[in-house]
Amino acid sequence: MRLSNLADYAVITMSQASRHCGDGRVSAAELAAETGLPVPTVQRLVSKLTAAGLLRSERGARGGLQLGRPAAAITVADIVEAVEGPIALTACVDGVDCDFEANCTMKPHWPVINSALRGALAAISLDQLRNPPAPELTNPLKEEAA
Repeated sequence: MRLSNLADYAVITMSQASRHCGDGRVSAAELAAETGLPVPTVQRLVSKLTAAGLLRSERGARGGLQLGRPAAAITVADIVEAVEGPIALTACVDGVDCDFEANCTMKPHWPVINSALRGALAAISLDQLRNPPAPELTNPLKEEAA
């Protein structure tokens, strides 16, 4: 499973915005310059993130962007859902017709799997992304491969 580029860029943008906490406001153009992302992409993300309440925007000479709530209260799950919608590995749990539904033994399990995935992403706050991860958390699969 991979996040879309847009969801990835949203996490990067929000992480950078969180670095401005307490420093007033930042513009979308500044976030684009700081992250290396294209300005139109950041502007599109800012629109979605603002609509979700993760960013707050003020117009005017002293305007700009700031976090919509404290960084510790914003999770990776919140950011991904603001851009992609509900976190789900399959479409069948959303009522989409499936040719194999009559014989599917997995359908009752997908909500549990999706909930576990969302829970894992919800356990990571934006505040945590401002600091380098602890060495044992950088690659949890490394030990399994050995």
